[in-house]
Amino acid sequence: MTRQRMPVGFIGHGNPLSIADPTRTAPWIAWAQQLPRPKSILVVSAHWEDTPVTIGATTTHEDLLYDFWGFPDFMYDLQYPAPGAPGLADRVESLLESSVSVQRSERPLDHGAWIPLMRMWPEADTPILQISMPIEMDEEHLFDLGGDLAALRDEGVFILGTGNLVHDLRGADLRSDPTPPAHVSAFDAWVARALKRRDDDALLRWRERAPEPLRSHPSAEHYRPILVAAGAARGDSARFSVEGFEHGTISRRSVQFQN
Repeated sequence: MTRQRMPVGFIGHGNPLSIADPTRTAPWIAWAQQLPRPKSILVVSAHWEDTPVTIGATTTHEDLLYDFWGFPDFMYDLQYPAPGAPGLADRVESLLESSVSVQRSERPLDHGAWIPLMRMWPEADTPILQISMPIEMDEEHLFDLGGDLAALRDEGVFILGTGNLVHDLRGADLRSDPTPPAHVSAFDAWVARALKRRDDDALLRWRERAPEPLRSHPSAEHYRPILVAAGAARGDSARFSVEGFEHGTISRRSVQFQN
């Protein structure tokens, strides 16, 4: 039997406290329920920029990286003991070794990965692998990195980028969800149009072509995972599994690429 080609995803993971808010996590759960069952999941997160491409923990995810500060105590007790994916790690290395350097580490999953995974696949029985997003790679190379990984889709692997398509913490109101300011709505709408049209050149040249890019992304790490996802889904159409904003200046827009 031929395995169905897996879609590619990008999730707006937002505030880590979303994990405790059913109104935030319900759309993630609904999205996961309509996805094909993945054999394993490969994650590229805004919260791991490391050079060269680095493969994270491959045996178990009993330990997590609580890479946030000043949160309620329960957040540091959360667990997601999903199995590792050593075979997927070997396969990633074989796909990338001819084009980029690859190294290994035992780095645990960061919150950009485990926060959404914990709600989307709560049984914690799907093997997970995280790789770093090299900080020195420009937009074109990140897109190509996704393309190098695309073959995994035919092997049952769900490739998931995790970040936020608008991420302006300087203007965020962490106590409420005010109406997004004009620059936030404009940038989010611009990205949505580029994705729907599959205008990959616009996505790559976002600093030149998007409205007020540096207001929506004072630093670029939360935007850049969409480039890896788009590269892995070259030619596929995009639809939005989640939309909206939190705290006024953080986009929740999540994307499923699939033909």
